[in-house]
Amino acid sequence: MAQKTVTRADLSEAVYGSVGLSRTESAELVERVLELITEALVTGANVKLSSFGSFQVRSKNERVGRNPKTGEEVPILPRQVLVFKPSNVLKSKINKSMVGAEK
Repeated sequence: MAQKTVTRADLSEAVYGSVGLSRTESAELVERVLELITEALVTGANVKLSSFGSFQVRSKNERVGRNPKTGEEVPILPRQVLVFKPSNVLKSKINKSMVGAEK
């Protein structure tokens, strides 16, 4: 299965092809949407995209980790991580595409 990374340019081109905005306007629209999502996450808000999934920032506490090479214990500082939870609609689309690809 060949994997391709979807880039901002790909998203802009898709908007250009389906909505009919100019390429510049399409790129600006994609950038603005990504900015809004980023701003919401930075402020601690959850971002839910219907039929796609939700993004959430979670706090992780400090913990002790281990260097696998030396076995030395190393403290892992508290941090915030971004979590994505796909919607059931997205999960079912992915699973259906996997079933169709096996044939």
